[in-house]
Amino acid sequence: MLRVGLTGGLGSGKTTVAARLRALGAEVIEADELGRQLMQPGQQVFNAIIRHFGPSVVAADGRLDRVALARIAFDSSRLAELNAIVHPAVIAAQQQWMHALFARNPAAIAVVESALIFEVERDARARGENQGVLADWKQRFDHIILVTAPEKIRIARYVARLSPSGWNEQVAADAEARMRRQMSDEEKIARADFVLANDAGLDALLAQTDALWEKLKLLNATERNHASST
Repeated sequence: MLRVGLTGGLGSGKTTVAARLRALGAEVIEADELGRQLMQPGQQVFNAIIRHFGPSVVAADGRLDRVALARIAFDSSRLAELNAIVHPAVIAAQQQWMHALFARNPAAIAVVESALIFEVERDARARGENQGVLADWKQRFDHIILVTAPEKIRIARYVARLSPSGWNEQVAADAEARMRRQMSDEEKIARADFVLANDAGLDALLAQTDALWEKLKLLNATERNHASST
């Protein structure tokens, strides 16, 4: 079995890489989707958020008002408080998924797509947590793939996704603010095992992903052979 973290900043193209790896045979799970599931009414994360941030983050339909919550978290500098609630639960769900997957298929290559693998570690250590899966990504993953792209391209992709009618300065400013809260590509490159540069178009990114998949399969086979011989 091989545990792989797939990360990259906002607009980097990691979702495209995740989709390609899934098509090639990887088992893929998205941290954002897990987070959305855990924030549904009745879930412990939902209840913890309401207790911490108050009823103003509940919409009329009883669900979480994600816009209101984001406004409080980002505009009031309370993002760390939100992450302290959400991240441990999301990572625990990732761990459960991996354990179930490998029990079912020990030869699987499991990929967790998450924008904040390194940031989770950084924030946990900032809270004084120096042990455990939050404070050390190596307890969760064997290898990390980083997808990079120039900042201007990343902002343009974010704006195109959220404002399909055309350029929107407010959305662009939001992208820049979000990027400032994430670690730089340079910091992440120094820590990643594999780097995919998404700066030459879709075909080039997919070709890099295909080549990397062959490396991952070889690594998986090598580690399984080593495990069986010890």
